[in-house]
Amino acid sequence: MSTKKKETCAEDKCACKGMKIQPLGDRVVIRREESQEKTKGGLYLPETAKNKPARGTVVSIGDGKVLDNGSRAAFQIKEGDRVIFLSYAGEEFKVGDDELLLMRESDVLAIIG
Repeated sequence: MSTKKKETCAEDKCACKGMKIQPLGDRVVIRREESQEKTKGGLYLPETAKNKPARGTVVSIGDGKVLDNGSRAAFQIKEGDRVIFLSYAGEEFKVGDDELLLMRESDVLAIIG
């Protein structure tokens, strides 16, 4: 079993390097953080016992939600932010070996400082 940890990448380090993903409207693309392999007490967790973390890094953002007056709302998050989001939010998809999530900005609960 390899202990090498995948790099949490900004856009320049990921498998989708040659491909730009541009979400539409108020949608964001997020790379989920990897789940922990062992507990704080030192016990190793099997794959079936691991929970998918509700944290990740924003890879790309859309143009913003269209308001009633035709203008676009500004995003509260930006690319590169570490965020907490709803557990079951978003649609999972793969680009190469990277697993990404596409969700609405409203599904993001907080920015991790």
